[in-house]
Amino acid sequence: MAFWARQISIWCSSVKTSNVANSIQRLRKTHRTWMQLDELSVLSLLCTDNHFLQRGLKTYRPVSLGSRLQSTNSSNGQIVSSESNLLSPVNHYQQQAEVIPSSDTKTLYEVWEDTPPSSALEEISEEEAVQIVAEPPLPLGSFTLRDYVDRSETLSKLVLLGVDLSKVEKRPNAGQFLLRLDFEKDIRKRLLFLKDVGVEDNQLGPFLTQNPYILAVDIEALDTRVAYLKSKKFGKEAVARMVSRAPFLLSFSVERLDNRLGFFQKELGLSVQKTRDLVVRLPRLLTGSLEPIKENLQVFQAELGFRLNEIQHIVSKVPKILTANKRKLTKTFDYLHNVMGIPHHILTNFPEVFNSKLLRIKERHMFLTFLGRAQYDPAQPSYISLDKLVCMPDERFCTEVAKASVKDFEKFLKTL
Repeated sequence: MAFWARQISIWCSSVKTSNVANSIQRLRKTHRTWMQLDELSVLSLLCTDNHFLQRGLKTYRPVSLGSRLQSTNSSNGQIVSSESNLLSPVNHYQQQAEVIPSSDTKTLYEVWEDTPPSSALEEISEEEAVQIVAEPPLPLGSFTLRDYVDRSETLSKLVLLGVDLSKVEKRPNAGQFLLRLDFEKDIRKRLLFLKDVGVEDNQLGPFLTQNPYILAVDIEALDTRVAYLKSKKFGKEAVARMVSRAPFLLSFSVERLDNRLGFFQKELGLSVQKTRDLVVRLPRLLTGSLEPIKENLQVFQAELGFRLNEIQHIVSKVPKILTANKRKLTKTFDYLHNVMGIPHHILTNFPEVFNSKLLRIKERHMFLTFLGRAQYDPAQPSYISLDKLVCMPDERFCTEVAKASVKDFEKFLKTL
């Protein structure tokens, strides 16, 4: 009995191995893409069929112990051994196994009838290969956006709008940010919003060049900030002017905008209307740093000796003076007040003189002094206003103020 049990075990093992091998061959011939399947997974799929071997064994008639020991061949009457009776079903099974598929294998064949997509490993003809058009890949890394313009629809359209990508790429993370945007989904609606606010078509390019980050701000947030400005009695034209001249304005939250307006009203002691006029004339006061503004206010009061009402008048006429270079302010004031002798009240009435080049002021004052015409007191005859001193071109200054020719002025400058 032990001998026959061992023989049956060997036979079962051979049947399972043979059928697994045949099944793998059919799987490989079914489609090329299934070549990537793991053979171990196929073996597991087939070997776990508990009924696979049983159905194969049912195709053979049972053999009793006596028939195993002695059986007669119906064709020639020869006596065959028990080993022949055990081995012949194996050969017969190998021939008939293909016509006895299991229900599981039928299901697999039905699934495989739906041809999967072509594999990247599938061989194609030369004619098919010639018809393939591959887009050039984007650079893996670059120091400039110029390498991406021809392959990025977003960048191409931004260039057509007038955006200077050479300036944009110098801003922190701006280049990577633009490459991730889709023009239709992310940019178009924000451009339409800016146009509705009042930004002109020819200003959209320079606007985005200065502040590309506004493309990341939610439309609802932008609309809320515009509504806040209108609630503070800024008219439509005023809002359009402020947004166009200060591209970062709408990147500020409502709370921050409110704090900025409150700062100027409190520090300068201005009324609501004058504060509104101030920021409309120079809207970047709301977006720039407050440190230079605080320093200049301190300089005007402590170092230059202007009173608060004089500072209010100067700032209202020339808002830019709040952001001027502190060193330039002190040098210009020193020459005007201490060298030319111009008092505070005259400087207050014409604060534009602080925006003029100090060299021009010195050259013209020295030329008038040489001619004996340097008179800046309105109560005295031959009074020369600061407006005429610094604003006129050389030709008019020489003929109308200095009463001399341009050649005389140029000759005098050579002696300095």
